[in-house]
Amino acid sequence: MNPTPHPVVPRRRSSRSTRLALVAAAVVSLGLVACQPASPQKPNVRTPPRGAHVTWQYQLQGTIDRSVAAHVFDIDGFDTPAATVAALKRSGAYTVCYLSTSYENWRSDAGRYPASVLGRNLEGWAGERWVDIRKLQALVPIYAARADLCKAKGFDAIEWDNVDAYTHDTGFPLTANDQLTHNRFLAAIAHGRGLAVGLKNDTDQAAALAPTFDFAVVEECVAWNECGRYSAFTKLGKPVYVVEYDRTLAQTCAVTDKLGFSAIVKTYDLTAKPRQAC
Repeated sequence: MNPTPHPVVPRRRSSRSTRLALVAAAVVSLGLVACQPASPQKPNVRTPPRGAHVTWQYQLQGTIDRSVAAHVFDIDGFDTPAATVAALKRSGAYTVCYLSTSYENWRSDAGRYPASVLGRNLEGWAGERWVDIRKLQALVPIYAARADLCKAKGFDAIEWDNVDAYTHDTGFPLTANDQLTHNRFLAAIAHGRGLAVGLKNDTDQAAALAPTFDFAVVEECVAWNECGRYSAFTKLGKPVYVVEYDRTLAQTCAVTDKLGFSAIVKTYDLTAKPRQAC
């Protein structure tokens, strides 16, 4: 378990003005073909259920509350024991393994990160640092070992967090093109283990990555008026799971129901409760 729980701070992208300034770079990057992973034909992964009627739970702190009525559980891959995953699956739930692409000093694999890949701290997140996503030769073995952990525990899918590093002050001159290459490697790592894979945020690249990823996990798209950009997933028959922190349930559902997204309202700490579902 994390000996120093995360502070109550949302995982947010950079300021809207900064992100809009990067849109042009994102558009240029869509032509990326070189340096992509040799992604194998997607295996018969078990994809998650979709539709506004599907309920989900997002819990990253505390003992997992299996009594929550949800079709999908997105929970921490390191801290959740295999027995909990198995119990959720016996009850019919779809299980998503939360992993971060960042360096986390409380994780058991922290010693595997070479100093050369470590960047600035994530704002508001003690002990967590951005990594140089261009250095895939160093990072992919670490990511693969984390994915192996999810596979061994019996999860159905992986949700990789912090996959929009190029929009943040990481300490590295990252580009949208770097991010697309990196994120496609993440998808290939999951698919290579028979696991589905979800895209976390990375709004500006959602349309480009929707064909590669199996679902999306989105924070605060109602608050930022960005939900429509994830229709790229639903157009491909892929689910979108939304969590809002500063909106009421009525405000949230009015937007997400029309788009066919699954949505919940929670507090920033992402404990089991409080939780409201559309």
